[in-house]
Order: sequence, then structure tokens, then C-alpha cells
Amino acid sequence: MNSKPDSFLKRLVGFFETEDVAEDTPRSDSRDFSKAPSSDSMESPAPRRLPAPQSEAEILDFLKRAPESALSKRQRRLIISAMSFSDTKVEEVMLERPAVTFVQDTEVLGPVVLDKLYKTGFTRFPVIDGTGRIVGTLSIDNLTSLAIKNPDRAFKYLDPSVFYVRSDYSLEMAFATFLRTGAYLLIVINKKNEVAGLLTLEMLIASLLGKIPRDDFSDDANRLAVLGRNINQNPPKTEQS
Repeated sequence: MNSKPDSFLKRLVGFFETEDVAEDTPRSDSRDFSKAPSSDSMESPAPRRLPAPQSEAEILDFLKRAPESALSKRQRRLIISAMSFSDTKVEEVMLERPAVTFVQDTEVLGPVVLDKLYKTGFTRFPVIDGTGRIVGTLSIDNLTSLAIKNPDRAFKYLDPSVFYVRSDYSLEMAFATFLRTGAYLLIVINKKNEVAGLLTLEMLIASLLGKIPRDDFSDDANRLAVLGRNINQNPPKTEQS
């Protein structure tokens, strides 16, 4: 029988927190065992504990050897990702500058431009002015149908807030930046103050969870709809990162 993810993680934490006593360790026990105990007083022996891992390498080896019936590939990835979250650098998961789609602030957001943006798979883009300076971000999810029918230039719809992280930040530091700023997109700079790429909240979540939750439900502002939603019949879908 497959274990539930949370129950396995609880056992795993217990495993890590267990201090193993070596079998050859002398016992300070002065009781007399010359007489065998009666069956009434005999207790079942305690289950044997495996040696607790002493290093990250031993933990990773334990995860590698665990059978898939006890630990799925997804559970394995979750644990390893959580372990490396504070060590993984932004530059390892960011979208590098050559692959970033920039929007000119004077660009008209007509059908052709919007189609090009939709095809990138992203919903937020950095907006630049004529000198190449980043002046804001554009979310195509926020464009109303009226705006699409009456195209206007990008600067009319941009959010002027721009937040930065450095490429050598850990993902833990980047996550703190997302929480602190409420941003969904961060511009990544290097130590030379050059734009090196961008990092989105979805990228960070995907690096941790391995999959991005996708949910067709969109009536979150309707209290009764949320109350009556059947989450077993229409659970959120996941998408491989």
C-alpha cells in the first residue's frame, strides 16, 4: 500500500531525528537477567532503528535507495528540492536575457503583438523605453476585452513597479523578495549591474514542486461557489515544468 505523502514525510523526519545507539555501545544496566522472565511479564522487543544519516550525502543515498512503493519520484523530488532550496542560485533557474521577450513602451498592443506574447507561454513581460531602460512590467492577463478591441500603446497598461534580485541570490532569498514586494516577476541583475534575465513566481514554484498547479476554477470571488465546489470531482491539474 502506498503511503500518503504527508505521512511518509512525518516518518522521514522522525527517522532523521532519531539518534541511533551503536550495537557495541556498553550498556549501564545492573539488572539480573539470570532468571528468565515469565511470559506474563515479557514485553515485545522494541523495533530496531536504522542508523540516522550523518551527512547530506547519506540522506540523498537513503532517498535514492528507498523503494518507489514507499517514496514516489515526485516525493523524492520534493524532498531534494526542499533540501537544496537555500543553496540553489537564481541564475540556475532564471530565464536568461537572450530568451526574454521585452515589450517596447510605445508598441501598440494589437492582435499581432498580443498573439506573439501569448505564444511565449508567459503572461508578464518587462517593458523598456527607447533607451532600453526597464520602465515597468506588462501583464496580458490584466488586459480587458475592451483594451484588446481598442489597441493602445503598452505604456498605458504597464505597471511601473520594477523589482530586482541578483543572480547569485539563493532561491530562498528570491522567495523572500516575492513575499516582501508582492511581485510576480523579478528582474535579475548580475554583479556588473547588467540585466541577466528574469525570474517569475511560477519558475520558483516549479523549481520547488516540480509541477505547476493548474486550476480551471475561476470563481474565487464567489463565496457560495467556493463553498459548494466539489474538489474531488474537479481537482487542480498539474503541469510539468
